[in-house]
Amino acid sequence: MKYKIYHIFNKKIGVTRDLYKRVTEQQGYAPGEYEVLLESDDIDLVSDLELELQQSYGYKVDSKPYNQLYKNQKPNNNNNMKINATEQTSTFPCPVNKLKGRLMDNKGLTWETDHGEFEINSETIPWIVANAKTSMYNPNRCYIYNKAYNYVFLTEDTYPQAYSPSNHSIIFERIRNWAQERGLYDSGDLKTQYVKLIEESGELARAILKHDDDEFVDAIGDMVVVLTNLAHLGGTTIERCIDSAYNTIANRTGSMINGTFVKD
Repeated sequence: MKYKIYHIFNKKIGVTRDLYKRVTEQQGYAPGEYEVLLESDDIDLVSDLELELQQSYGYKVDSKPYNQLYKNQKPNNNNNMKINATEQTSTFPCPVNKLKGRLMDNKGLTWETDHGEFEINSETIPWIVANAKTSMYNPNRCYIYNKAYNYVFLTEDTYPQAYSPSNHSIIFERIRNWAQERGLYDSGDLKTQYVKLIEESGELARAILKHDDDEFVDAIGDMVVVLTNLAHLGGTTIERCIDSAYNTIANRTGSMINGTFVKD
């Protein structure tokens, strides 16, 4: 079995046994956009060299060497899951209603993504279950967004407690469930939702000009719905966006000038 250290130019260095599946099919890079730095059947050699090369090239260094990840992915029981990681998502081989049990059976399992090394453990299981979506291609598979997982568990920022899966605003979850049931997340995209946001912004402008209180309320509500879906399609949540904005303005000082707050 040959292990290959590959280099995606100006992006990353990694290890794989299948270049086409890992680099081209999953990450979307054509052969001319990467190079093979080393090929060997010695997993320990390539694991050590991968970390050295990542450091020497100035890329993010993996927290665990490849040989440890590979060993963790080997089947250790009949319930072991093979998780398919693409650039945007990680897909689990089971429906949402059976996901928690499968995750519990696979505690300690790790897998590599473009957003870092992910792990199934007591802390991540509740979040994965709460945020898993049914695959549009196969109802017996479900997935999470890698960028969202990275933000919650792998960044230095802590996940806002006010919006943790156990106590986040119910209304936003209802909006996401509504959108999911109607196929908006499967068929929609960032561009279509942005156009929808501009359309609703026009409705708000008309409501303000006409002094129409009912239309004013409806327009703002519609914009919140669109923003919730826009955030989801972008791999994040409206809760995170609101929290980020508040943390930015919380200690901001300034003064009102001609009806507008101007920061110092």
